Amino acid sequence: MSLSIILPAKNEKDGLAEVLPKLQNLFPTAEIIVVDDGSTDSTATIAKSGGAHVIQHPQSLGNGAAVKQGARSATGEIAVFMDSDGQHDPADISALLAKLDQGYDMVVGARISNTHTSWLRRLGNGFYNRLASFMTGHNIQDLTSGFRAVRLRKFKQFLYLLPNGFSYPTTSTMAFFRSGYPVAYVPIKAASRQGSKSSIRVVKDGMRFFIIVLKVGALYSPMRLFLPVSFFFFSVGLLYYGYTFITAHRFTNMSALLFITSMTTFLIGIVSEQVSSLHYRNFEKDN
Repeated sequence: MSLSIILPAKNEKDGLAEVLPKLQNLFPTAEIIVVDDGSTDSTATIAKSGGAHVIQHPQSLGNGAAVKQGARSATGEIAVFMDSDGQHDPADISALLAKLDQGYDMVVGARISNTHTSWLRRLGNGFYNRLASFMTGHNIQDLTSGFRAVRLRKFKQFLYLLPNGFSYPTTSTMAFFRSGYPVAYVPIKAASRQGSKSSIRVVKDGMRFFIIVLKVGALYSPMRLFLPVSFFFFSVGLLYYGYTFITAHRFTNMSALLFITSMTTFLIGIVSEQVSSLHYRNFEKDN
């Protein structure tokens, strides 16, 4: 099957200089697309000299926006998405494609835990992998890995769901699970990035992971997120009411507020469940 390899890039001239020759050597017939997301260095020049088809954004639109642009432009039946900073080894693509041939629609390169760049990311990714596994009922080994092979026709069904920022891997993985498309994982080692250092810091990571939690709940099963929250507020309200009744024989405003919050959260969960199901209603007829 025809293959497209898509690399979003922003100021990644050093990484591309290393990755592109390897891709050309390993996959000489593949379509290689580099989406230059508003780089200020020679990223586009290096990509063109490396034989890639280059798409340039006049300004930075985000990693997810670059991925979507690459997917729209790709002509292959199979698409491989990978980082252009040298963290992903092109030799691992063969393992992803071999797994895809077994009937899967998406295969994700799951980073071995000790190859993550910092303890903070290892801790965060471990927590959200377990959260997503609970939400979906599937063993999710790496929720945020950007190294993946997909059947492009099915991936394009979810382009409108993908954010322009850095959480496109989470969104696409959850969308595939939600639609009943089989997803597999292949263990990989992530190398140190080349070129400029990552700009993501503790606060930025924390906010990004918080958004991931919301996306996991909203995209897969909102009630599995909202129901425990609703139950928590109801339990606190019940306990507080019991305390105030015993000590003052009163039903207080705080108890009422907690019960109302519990009910509101539950109703929001029901509405979110219905809205989530609307995203996937037309996929069966598309197949």
